[in-house]
Amino acid sequence: MEMIKVEGLGKVYGDTPALEDVSFSVQSGEVIGLLGPNGAGKTTLMKILTGYLHPTSGTATIGGFDVLSQTDQVQKLVGYLPENAPLYPELTVQSYLGMMADLRGIGAADQREMISEAIHAVGLEDRLTRPIGTLSKGYRQRVGLAQAILHRPRLLILDEPTNGLDPTQITQVRKLIRKLADQATILLSTHILSEVEATCDRAIIIMFGRLRADARLADLAGSSTALISFTGEVEAEPLLRDVPGVVKVSRERHDGRTTYAVTTETGEDICPKLFRLAAERKWPVAELRRDVRNLEHVFNELAAEGGLR
Repeated sequence: MEMIKVEGLGKVYGDTPALEDVSFSVQSGEVIGLLGPNGAGKTTLMKILTGYLHPTSGTATIGGFDVLSQTDQVQKLVGYLPENAPLYPELTVQSYLGMMADLRGIGAADQREMISEAIHAVGLEDRLTRPIGTLSKGYRQRVGLAQAILHRPRLLILDEPTNGLDPTQITQVRKLIRKLADQATILLSTHILSEVEATCDRAIIIMFGRLRADARLADLAGSSTALISFTGEVEAEPLLRDVPGVVKVSRERHDGRTTYAVTTETGEDICPKLFRLAAERKWPVAELRRDVRNLEHVFNELAAEGGLR
């Protein structure tokens, strides 16, 4: 089932476009990383999806409900943790969650069970009577997560959930997010690449308000380029260019090796063809492998194309 469906979404502030013609869908149960530099439009997109901001153009639905015309139904399905969660430092954890349960319209008969469920999910059992203002930032973030899941949402939207945390707290929150993924679809916004690699199955990359990439992490890391290295000087470029499917060949000489980067048009794994050619020509192959990229490589490529670097 589609949990999120966005079609041609746009948002303009005065003369400045924040989002332009963004379209994507998210299936129930997915953990999606919404990735982009600061000012890319991520927070604007999330505010539209949660019903707090109206788009200038396009449509968005959550669980089949339109965010504009069926906002109440949408907000019942969504748990939202903004970058700076609105916590009340003078309240204890328990009283704060009780207040949030009242605001969510959770009846008195269900509050005890649902608050207890949220507290156990994020590990706040021993902090119930502590004023929120006395908690570490990591535990305050847990309180924010607890209020976001209090009403058992089907979609959890998290805006920079580990921003400002120390390494230990970041690890703890990442584990919590993976745990919460058993209960809800998750859309996690961040500008930290390792955050997406650690917690998500798929990445949506937005730059300058435009959708630049949308794929599973394994597919994004896949490369259409193979690297073949020879011991010594080997003139192989003309024959490599003649291999079916090859669109680009570049050469580099380093540490006594000649290395060719061979790129295909379709993204196919060209290594078997290169191996057969090398065997036929009796070339002294030192290494043959498909080029491997991580999310940082993909992001930097898109940033360079967009003029960010």
